[in-house]
Amino acid sequence: MDHKPAEIVIISGKGGTGKTSLAASFAVLADRPVIADCDVDASDMHLLLSPRIGERHDFYSGNEAVIRRKDCIGCGACLAHCRFGAVKMEGNTAGDARFRIEPFYCEGCGVCVRFCPVQAVDFPEKLSGEWMISDTRCGPMVHARLGVSAGNSGKLVSTVRNEARRIAVDKRRPVIIVDGPPGIGCPVIASIAGADAVVAVAEPTLSGIHDLDRVSGLTRHFGLPLFVCVNKWDVNAGMTETIGAKCAESGAVFLGRISYDPCVTKAQIAATTVIEYGDSVSVPEIRTIWERLCQMTRQ
Repeated sequence: MDHKPAEIVIISGKGGTGKTSLAASFAVLADRPVIADCDVDASDMHLLLSPRIGERHDFYSGNEAVIRRKDCIGCGACLAHCRFGAVKMEGNTAGDARFRIEPFYCEGCGVCVRFCPVQAVDFPEKLSGEWMISDTRCGPMVHARLGVSAGNSGKLVSTVRNEARRIAVDKRRPVIIVDGPPGIGCPVIASIAGADAVVAVAEPTLSGIHDLDRVSGLTRHFGLPLFVCVNKWDVNAGMTETIGAKCAESGAVFLGRISYDPCVTKAQIAATTVIEYGDSVSVPEIRTIWERLCQMTRQ
């Protein structure tokens, strides 16, 4: 029978909740994991795990128009039809002018290609970023960097996940720890689809409860088991109790609470995880949360 590793995705309704710190701690505690940093718009798992890059691969997604200046007759058809302001005219009049495409504005719609009377507009695939396979002290890690203003981050997320799955199967590693993007948009959907467990990191605030409601609705829509932990719970114990009650109502599993811990920031400054940094109030809490998660997902 084919080896199928368990896939655990850590997400949050917004950035800054401690999601990456928890995911990196899970990577340290897990048995022979593969790590996937799917927060490709603002990846930062590498800051804690110090990966040694072994492979680099270009990521192409979508298309980008490029005008061949030697063939452009200056008719202005591209300028007239572009609705995104991507065509720039150099010169004073359309008859004498030449045109170019501003890459940051081009949406890759192809209308300029369609209406150019002399087919002077090329439409190559767009280099939108890169993805990498690295070694860390916890195990193999797949991560990526999306280019400035590049779209299709969901497609890059899928690439990262697929590579992490391939490595886990080939090396017969039992679990994949995925640091997902914040929010509930396309990159998050690409991160959680088909996962074995989704762990949401919540904040004990009104906005944190709202964010958790959105995450809960998303996982429920895809029929995925949702586990919840509250970070910095002691900042607002009352809100933490409310989150626990909401989990019971929605069918989510409340894994536990993590105290506010200055050592988390100190560990980040030291480029390591709080688990490895030393004894602190949050370390046994994170260990307990991981053990409960393993028991419930049979890791």
